[in-house]
Amino acid sequence: MGQSAEITKWDIEDPSFWQADGSRIATRNLWISIPALLLAFAVWMLFSVVAVNLNRAGFDFTTDQLFWLTALPALSGATLRIFYSFMVPLFGGRRWTAVSTTLLAIPAAWLGIAVQDPATPYWHFVAIAILCGLGGGNFASSMANISFFYPKKMQGYALGMNAGLGNLGVSTVQFLVPAVVTAGLFGAWAGGPQAGSGGAPLYLQNAGFIWLPLIAASVLAAWFGMHDLASARSSFNEQATIFRRKHNWLMCWLYVGTFGSFIGFSAAFPLLVKTQFPGVDPLRYAFLGPLVGALARPVGGWLADKMGGAALTFWVFALMVAGVVMKLYFLPHNGVGGSFGGFLAMSIAMFVVAGIGNGSTFRMIPVIFRQLHERLAAGADDAGKAAAQRQAGIESAAVVGFSSAIGAYGGFFIPKSYGSSIAITGGPEAAYYGFIAFYLSCLAITWWWYLRRGAEAPC
Repeated sequence: MGQSAEITKWDIEDPSFWQADGSRIATRNLWISIPALLLAFAVWMLFSVVAVNLNRAGFDFTTDQLFWLTALPALSGATLRIFYSFMVPLFGGRRWTAVSTTLLAIPAAWLGIAVQDPATPYWHFVAIAILCGLGGGNFASSMANISFFYPKKMQGYALGMNAGLGNLGVSTVQFLVPAVVTAGLFGAWAGGPQAGSGGAPLYLQNAGFIWLPLIAASVLAAWFGMHDLASARSSFNEQATIFRRKHNWLMCWLYVGTFGSFIGFSAAFPLLVKTQFPGVDPLRYAFLGPLVGALARPVGGWLADKMGGAALTFWVFALMVAGVVMKLYFLPHNGVGGSFGGFLAMSIAMFVVAGIGNGSTFRMIPVIFRQLHERLAAGADDAGKAAAQRQAGIESAAVVGFSSAIGAYGGFFIPKSYGSSIAITGGPEAAYYGFIAFYLSCLAITWWWYLRRGAEAPC
């Protein structure tokens, strides 16, 4: 590696250290972290594409069963993020990135085997969908890890780049899988086309197998190229302080509104379009929204560094409300009318806005906790202020990870809201009315605690 895998001296707030060594090391870790996170998102969102093709491959699952398969990875991934958020300070970023990326091979390989037999019972796919949540868990640890490598003034950029380019895994899986399932890429050992596909051959096993060599390469890059930071090590008790912090829970709520929207709309879009616009092939368009949303995230981080996270986040939620209203307008009603072009345009616009919000909310977190610990350390000596700065970094990283966990539950609730609304009322409108109420609550929280004159934590 040319340098020890564990770095003991790390003072990125010192400009001379950052210029001499910090910037180079941080950049190296960031650019190894990004492809690992991209693969994690790809595995996490596999069923957003696979669910649309299962019945074509000879299975006979109901619409509600298919919506469950798109929702379960988000449920398990969000839950795993709660635990993953605390792993980097316990085990080290290099070690945990290598281990967590290796685990992605389990659902990818199992899916490749399961889809080849139409007699495979539904519970197998439920189990695979739950294991795909391993990819969702990786986000929390990846973001916490990268937050330790960059000074506070660059947090918006660093977290935006890691998350934004990592989020490209969603559009990658929705673009790549429809292409690779049309040919026997891996020869006879990977199996033949599904007998029940009809028409053109369908090699649905490639949806899982295509990721295995990429996962192996990413694991090797992480193990031999990344670093563990001794200064990032902390006990669970030091991190668990965040559960007593009000702003941890407020930022969790806001992140449900930004990232929860991004991942939930990504997971549900293909099936929603298939049910509401039957004449449209949803997989031709599914990757577009996640693509622009992921690319917008670094822009959101950069803009938040310039204009402040709270102001940008406030306008994000105002636009999300407007976007839902317009999507309701373009939907068919009782199977009549509607405009897919208008619906697609508003969906893409909302992905862009959610992506910007993902960047702006994560930029808010380190600012909020730095201010908090500066107030707590007022009047302390230099050692006390240094300890407060270290604790602010630990809590910021933990909140980044934990809020990403809570936010990811949006990936479960949005598809299930659609499925339940369609089952009960015949359409998704009821779900959209619920989304409007939620975004209004996010708007109020942002204004009251972070934006208005005299706000408790202006950021």
